Amino acid sequence: METLEKTSLAAQALEQGQGILRLAPTWVPRSFCVPGRRIKLHPDDYYVLGGNRGGIDERWLSSTTPAKNGPLTGENEGLSKVVFNDGNNEEQILLKDAIDELKGALIGDRLWNEHESWPMYSKFFDNMGPLPHHIHHNDEHAAKIGQLGKPEAYYFPPQLNNHGGDFPYTFFGIAPGTTKEQIKECLMNFTKGDNKLTMYSQAFPLYPGTGWDVPPGMLHAPGSMCTYEPQKASDVFAMYQSLVNEAIIPEELLWNGTPPDRIGDYDQLMEVIDWDLNANPNILETRFMRPKPVRALEEMQAEGYIENWVCYLSDAFSAKELTVLPGQTVTIKDSAAYGLIMMQGHGKMGVWDIETPALIRYGQLTNDEFFVSERAAMEGVKITNTSTTDPIVMLKHFGPQNPDMVL
Repeated sequence: METLEKTSLAAQALEQGQGILRLAPTWVPRSFCVPGRRIKLHPDDYYVLGGNRGGIDERWLSSTTPAKNGPLTGENEGLSKVVFNDGNNEEQILLKDAIDELKGALIGDRLWNEHESWPMYSKFFDNMGPLPHHIHHNDEHAAKIGQLGKPEAYYFPPQLNNHGGDFPYTFFGIAPGTTKEQIKECLMNFTKGDNKLTMYSQAFPLYPGTGWDVPPGMLHAPGSMCTYEPQKASDVFAMYQSLVNEAIIPEELLWNGTPPDRIGDYDQLMEVIDWDLNANPNILETRFMRPKPVRALEEMQAEGYIENWVCYLSDAFSAKELTVLPGQTVTIKDSAAYGLIMMQGHGKMGVWDIETPALIRYGQLTNDEFFVSERAAMEGVKITNTSTTDPIVMLKHFGPQNPDMVL
């Protein structure tokens, strides 16, 4: 009976939204982070799950990937939910269950036939301080522990970065001239306090309205900007830095992602590093992303909108920033399903009212997050900006190999 109910609700929700699903906010705590308090959660709610869970410093978007937060992880933590209102009752079902039921009718046959899932998600991560140097495994290494590899990308939305936090710089890669022996020595010194890994890296300042591409196998230590982060649907990682912001990183996180029979083998940790990628002297030129217009700027402005690619260097996902100018009505077509999050403004999108809340209580529903089916995207989404002064701005996250991404 439960399966029938979910099937019915998923189909009804898709029909009610005319191909666009409304999603509930999905909040995720991190015990080892201090929230930057820029993701619009009410000040009383950043520690609403209790001190042992840590502060809420992430909001996950269009997620069918469960959060891995240790033994205290809540049920369905990290999983997005579809909101369905039949006029009398408001019910929620997991986006994952809706996709498993509706398959290609929701995400398109191209993605369903290849992945049988929604193969990416995005998030806001909002840390007051820097994160430790860490690495995400590629598909080959992740497969050894039954997971997928994890490419990711960053974009720093101006609307969420009224301040840069304590350290708005991100370390990427390995400084030219560094030897493998030097990096291996840092890893072997992990339990001796500061293993000084950042001695062999380089940091870049972070600027709102720009982004970075982070392939698997690349060492990186994210800075304290509030970050929009599209990524492959995976949670594989290992921490390679032992101390950050005067906080000690547990040694177990160094071996996270390592096959059990190779724990303690530092050569295995070195194999995860893509040396050519990390030692590239042109990281700024090859991994930094400035927004790129999807069409000629003058043509878009004449039609009432501006749309830019903001994440475009990975074939595992992509992301756009859409701005609808005040007082304008536009119809935007895409060739793939996508999730979206409102960053600014209010108006109408299809049958839905859309708005950007200034403050959200934990558990409160919003009208700022949606999932657009492939069919609705291809037919075109009609958006009306009812404000005479405020633009509508939204971020749109797509799955792998977006047919429109020709740069």
